[in-house]
Amino acid sequence: MNVLFTSAEVDPFAKIGGLADVVGSLPKALRQQGIDARVLMPDYGFIDKERWGVRHVLNFEVHRRTGVTHCELFMTEFDSVPIYFLRAHPYFGFEPVVYQGWEMDVPRFTLFSQAALAVCDALFAQQGWMPDVIHANDWHTGLVPFLVNRAKYEQAHWSGVGTVFTIHNLAYQGEYVGGWMWEYGIPGRDDHPELVRLGKTDNLMAVGIGYANVVTTVSPRYAIEIQYPYQGYGLDQLMRTRVMSLVGILNGIDAERWNPDTDPQLVSHFNADNFMTARLPNKRQLQQDAGLPIRDDVPLIGLVSRLVAQKGMDLAVGPLRQILSESDVQFVALGAGEYSIENALFQISEDFRDKARVYLGYSAAQAQRIYGGSDLFLMPSRYEPCGTSQMFAMRYGSLPLVRETGGLADTVSNYDNAAADTGTGFVFEWETPDAVLGTLRWALDTYRHSPYAWRRMQERAMRTDFSWTKSAGEYITLYRQISKKG
Repeated sequence: MNVLFTSAEVDPFAKIGGLADVVGSLPKALRQQGIDARVLMPDYGFIDKERWGVRHVLNFEVHRRTGVTHCELFMTEFDSVPIYFLRAHPYFGFEPVVYQGWEMDVPRFTLFSQAALAVCDALFAQQGWMPDVIHANDWHTGLVPFLVNRAKYEQAHWSGVGTVFTIHNLAYQGEYVGGWMWEYGIPGRDDHPELVRLGKTDNLMAVGIGYANVVTTVSPRYAIEIQYPYQGYGLDQLMRTRVMSLVGILNGIDAERWNPDTDPQLVSHFNADNFMTARLPNKRQLQQDAGLPIRDDVPLIGLVSRLVAQKGMDLAVGPLRQILSESDVQFVALGAGEYSIENALFQISEDFRDKARVYLGYSAAQAQRIYGGSDLFLMPSRYEPCGTSQMFAMRYGSLPLVRETGGLADTVSNYDNAAADTGTGFVFEWETPDAVLGTLRWALDTYRHSPYAWRRMQERAMRTDFSWTKSAGEYITLYRQISKKG
């Protein structure tokens, strides 16, 4: 079975969030189970072709109402997965960033969706390779299921192609794009009664949801949450119309890459069998790099996150300040985002220089050192479709403190004081600073007074299987249901 992923982000070539992690690792797991999975992404100007061994494959054209767009297709292989890069002047190939703002991104990704089908046609003509399933991801490729649906009635080699549309974050939708779609020759969506009724024919996320054979979300809990107004962001009614073909499949992580027993960013490698002694040098190194006192006894809170309201960072600032003022504790954070939150966290590091260090920006190496050296990992998200940071933290022996939402609820088991040999982290429900503060105090009290329970939680967390094996199998089942090779 042939599967083509279309995505705006793919790790390690272009990464802003969890979308890149998924499309950068799921195809590898699928290939390990016999699926010919390939990936199509834009050729951003910052991608180093020499470093990645990228080579030219072919040229083709996309015919649009406004004229002809000349495109080039490049490719390389990463982890044995063929990765295709689309270059199309002036849309892709020269820009220094992934996203350029709504007015620029809508026409760029409209072209990307159109070009995805043209790429398949060109590969079929040149190499005889045609996808049995196109797996589109988020609003950037929301037009793909619609365009495939049209192609099925116009070209024989498209007749058996199925589509999967995965929602990574429903809050970002690509709205009010009807004018652009008309300008670029996209046919009308007036044949879909629910999109017409809800007035969503010019919403790219809604179009993907409406026309895909199967819609998936990145965790089972999130598939339920988006059917209600609070997390439906105006599309909850549409989601409820797809309930019979809506599936929540938990994201995985690349367990070979994210492995504390081999991670080159750690000064000491460890696993679930020897972490009680072998993990400690990483905590000391993290403290040293942060300019904090090197102490084995003090609990160290880690944070790696986009510093935005979605991630609950505004809920955490006050409680962190309170905890640092009242407790013998350390804090190391890494992230970037909204200026007000960046400034508030930076001010904490200035006010508590002997206890806290905040790195503004993002560094994959630094993130891995925080996962491997912190004792407690803070992730108080208001909503979290899946999240991978809590999985990385657990794999590296840092216990997550999370809100009960989305993928966090699906992956973190709450500690129970009454049954000490339970849980893999600390979970709170209410979306308030008081809930964050109370849970922080509870976690720190457990660290200090119940060391056996803490170590057992670390071991359970590290032994939890977050690899893609099971989830990849669930996707394969869906692919078989909707393709001609089912």
